[in-house]
Amino acid sequence: MSTVYQLSDENFDQEIIQSSLPVVIDFWADWCQPCKAMAPAIEGLAQKYQGKIKFAKMDVVNNRTIPTRFAIRSLPTFIFFKRGEVVHTLIGSFPASVLEEELKQLL
Repeated sequence: MSTVYQLSDENFDQEIIQSSLPVVIDFWADWCQPCKAMAPAIEGLAQKYQGKIKFAKMDVVNNRTIPTRFAIRSLPTFIFFKRGEVVHTLIGSFPASVLEEELKQLL
């Protein structure tokens, strides 16, 4: 079972803003090759940090409101939330170790 939540414009506030855990959102699209390259790292880190950090993905093609609210212009974009507030953003593809260092800052 995946530990990565699938977000939509409709469930964003409930899943992210109201979350008691820190959250990482992966904004992606099916046609984005760097997004696909990052997917295994996201899945692995979601399992490693299960119960400590919530991981979520949002397809920017099928959801326009939230990506527009956060001015998503490049993919993949990762936004880190703590207590419902944005604390950091990473844009692009990079080694899983870079993402993990950012995760440690959320805890």
